[in-house]
Amino acid sequence: MTRRIAFINEKGGSGKTTLVANIASHLAMERGRRTLAIDMDPQGQLGKVLGLDVRKPRGSSIELLVDSLLGDSSRPDAPETGALRRALPIQHTRIPRLDVIVANKALALAPGLADATQETGDRAPERRLAQNLDLSREAHAYDFVLFDAPPSFGALTLSVLLACEEVVVPVPLTFLAIDGFAELLRTMAMVRTRYGHRALRVSMVVPTFYRRTRMAHEILEKLTTRFPKEIAQTIVGFHVKIDEAQSHGLSIFEYAPRDKGAVVMAALAEELEARDPRTNTGDPA
Repeated sequence: MTRRIAFINEKGGSGKTTLVANIASHLAMERGRRTLAIDMDPQGQLGKVLGLDVRKPRGSSIELLVDSLLGDSSRPDAPETGALRRALPIQHTRIPRLDVIVANKALALAPGLADATQETGDRAPERRLAQNLDLSREAHAYDFVLFDAPPSFGALTLSVLLACEEVVVPVPLTFLAIDGFAELLRTMAMVRTRYGHRALRVSMVVPTFYRRTRMAHEILEKLTTRFPKEIAQTIVGFHVKIDEAQSHGLSIFEYAPRDKGAVVMAALAEELEARDPRTNTGDPA
């Protein structure tokens, strides 16, 4: 089964795009996992840091929200629709087994689509992303689908939460980031109850931007106490080589595979792979 995992923090600057790009790269390069990274942030940074042109792509993630059906038109159980069916708008990367669906500023129009679809009888536009991936044979061929979610709650983030079952939360070790995390937990609780998405859970909490300061240690201690099972064993600090790699459109494993940043990202990817919720019977966070 495909694991769908969203990387979310409702405050910006948490490092989620860096985590998605490099964890996806490691899963594909070193673990041999077919991985699809989907950018659901209108800033479109994910494609950029992986060296893809997001300005004039062959397709982008807004298509996952506009079309009411994707995939193989020969499916006998597919609902009737007048929409044109086509394959997922994926782009292949230089890395074997890693594909990306990029985003650009057009995705910012998606919240307005929710109002427009009410006139066409689409009563659940927020579920369209999940439905399109469910109906796509291509999507089911991946081992992992990783979402880079927007840094604030809205229609796009809600769509992502309904399309996944796992959430990875990068938390910068700063005071304001704790507030963002608390807001996200409230949002997830609402999605579980109001939308009946009981399987939604936090799989991993990743401390990021670590510095040797009293504040950082206090926040890390709070996270460890509150989420003893979910807290990642690996802490992300400041890694210059990762920034350099992204400026060249490369993963850290392509740019500086022996750098400490590569070691950290590899450890996080392998820890996430090991945290398969299908082998964990505990209550979701």
